[in-house]
Amino acid sequence: MEPVPDSLRILRTFDLFVLWSSLGVGLLVLAAGTLLVTAIGLTLWEAFLVALAGSVVGSLLLAGAAHHGSRAGVPTMVSLRPILGRRGSYLPTSLNLLQLLGWTAFELWIMAEAAAILTGQVFGPWTATVFVPVWGAIAMALALGGPLAVVRNWLERFAIWLVYGSTIAVGVAIILRGLDPNLRAVPSAAPFAGLGSLLLGLDIVVAMPISWWPLVSDYNRFARTPKASAAGTSLGYIAANTAFYVLGAGLVFLGITAFGMDPADPTAFLATLGLLGLSVLPLIAILVDETDNAFADVYSAAVSVQNLTPKIRQATIIGVATVIGVIVAWYLIGTGQGIGGTYESFLLLIGGLFVPLLGVVIADSFVVRRGRYARTDFFEAAPRWRWPAFASWIPGIAVYFAILVFALPIGATIPSFALAAGLHIFLSKVEHGLTRSPPAPSDEGM
Repeated sequence: MEPVPDSLRILRTFDLFVLWSSLGVGLLVLAAGTLLVTAIGLTLWEAFLVALAGSVVGSLLLAGAAHHGSRAGVPTMVSLRPILGRRGSYLPTSLNLLQLLGWTAFELWIMAEAAAILTGQVFGPWTATVFVPVWGAIAMALALGGPLAVVRNWLERFAIWLVYGSTIAVGVAIILRGLDPNLRAVPSAAPFAGLGSLLLGLDIVVAMPISWWPLVSDYNRFARTPKASAAGTSLGYIAANTAFYVLGAGLVFLGITAFGMDPADPTAFLATLGLLGLSVLPLIAILVDETDNAFADVYSAAVSVQNLTPKIRQATIIGVATVIGVIVAWYLIGTGQGIGGTYESFLLLIGGLFVPLLGVVIADSFVVRRGRYARTDFFEAAPRWRWPAFASWIPGIAVYFAILVFALPIGATIPSFALAAGLHIFLSKVEHGLTRSPPAPSDEGM
């Protein structure tokens, strides 16, 4: 929990570009890209515009969220202490722990399904179940190694170059297939509803980078400078997130609507690669890189727990988080879960909880405090609670889910973020006025 010493703040802009472009890549991002078409009914061009706009917005917010955490050299949940209070930071920490365990399970599940496809269901219908603990052990080993080892020794030397190459190969192959940009996905779970569908798609895209902001400073605290942190994070994530959402949408138009992870059709993804004229190498490359996503979920789950109970050893928490992820992944496989309603709901739930909180964080860091945080603000000088943050966050959550429930054609991300940010700026001024010491009495007239 202590600030990272200067000797370990060694990650350059390029290092962080590699890290965040790698974290923006994944089978789950491709799967989310298919939802833009199958669940919302966007065309390929509409999916591209939504993916680009959502990635730019979400990635800039992600980089902004890392601002004071990377400057102070502390993990994200610790960086919330001056904003919500020390005790106040426990609520988002608990929510973050739940989402990270959920992401761990989804990552292990989809990697296990992909491994089962690659091995031709070598163990029969239980193949994916067998692979879950294998990927869990790999994720745990990377988490025990820590961020610097993963970035410098795993991603930059090996994994990321496979992913860049395979991404380019899949993109070129899709273009050469001559997809009709005016096609709509068939079947679609819901008809295209104009601006409302575009904004719902924006919510789904933004949810992906937003899901990373509660752990961004867990890694960016090792950045050399705040400028390197901001540039590497935003550029890396914009590139990867946009590319994989668009690739996921493009794959749908080749006839794959369940991303090939449908237990009823386990060979669909390989068949798609065959249509593209590719071998299994792109899937292998993406699968290799997927391990860093699972690593980040497990590692940050441990860091989050330490904000609650700093005396527990990090290695112990990593082991427990991995076991929980394995069990939940087994549940997803055993109940026949697929990419669709469960995953879409999970993404929107994350957005609803963390987009408004991010509005509070950005407002406090850039407007209320303007980056002026002393080291003691994160530790002994942190207040127990700060009511303006909660009085801003909760209405933001309510607005986000109200827009979704009533299907208002305005999108939930921007209104909930703006409301929470605006309220926090206003209420922080009220708080300052209430706590400011009254002027000393004047001696005049005595």
